[in-house]
Amino acid sequence: MSKETLKGQATDEQIKAWKEKHGKVYFIKVEGSIGYLKKPSRKALSYASVAGQKDPLKFNEVLLNDCWLSGDEDIKTDDTKFLSVSQKLSELVEIVDAELGEL
Repeated sequence: MSKETLKGQATDEQIKAWKEKHGKVYFIKVEGSIGYLKKPSRKALSYASVAGQKDPLKFNEVLLNDCWLSGDEDIKTDDTKFLSVSQKLSELVEIVDAELGEL
């Protein structure tokens, strides 16, 4: 990550603490703001999927709120910033290869 100063920027110590607690920590930058995210929980993905059936934006809102660690709150409240980061949230859902076989 570059050394530019962004609204909502966390300290190196805080990032280290998050990594110890959550494993992977992600950042999302938009228009001079930064937010820090963790992977979504299964419970949040389930709720987001159900909520998203009636309101597609609700899926992103639930996911962002569940994953949010810290950062500039404008990312969650400013419509332009929220819609911009919404396009990237699905990348937090990590899918790995699985194998199914018959014995």
